Parts: sequence; C-alpha cells; structure tokens
Amino acid sequence: MAFKDDVMRVVREIPRGSARTYKQVAVLAGKPKAYRAVGTILKTNFDPAIPCHRVIRSDGKPGEYNRGAKKKVELLREEGYYGKRNPE
Repeated sequence: MAFKDDVMRVVREIPRGSARTYKQVAVLAGKPKAYRAVGTILKTNFDPAIPCHRVIRSDGKPGEYNRGAKKKVELLREEGYYGKRNPE
C-alpha cells in the first residue's frame, strides 16, 4: 500500500471532535519523519469522506487547509474541537 493510501486511511479514522497532528498521522501511517509529506498529500484532498481538517500542527494551531484556514477553524469549532478542550 502506498504512503498516500496509509495517510488517507489514518485521517479517515479520526473521530469527529478530535484531531491528530501531522506528525501523529505520519507515525500512524508508518513513516514518522514524513509529517511534511502528510501536509502535501492532504492539501490535494477534496474527498469529504477524508476529514483532513482534523489534522493540525504540533503547536495546536490549525495550520493550512485547502479550503482556507478560516474554514478549517470553523469546521473544528462546529465539531467541538476548539472552545471546549483546546485553545485556538
């Protein structure tokens, strides 16, 4: 299985209201040092079944999103990730 497929599988499994860091996704996909590649892979994702907005930076900031950073924060808020457990 290709690394891209592994990344997509890991991200698909992130539950609503939760998030993983790019590094956590890389580790779970089997390539711990490939966290930048995770970002590159996700920026081309437009499949709504792959909730790439749930992948954030290690410092807790949302990071980039192919539909805009503002939209990413909006989606995370709607799911209850920001505001309850985690600071922006």
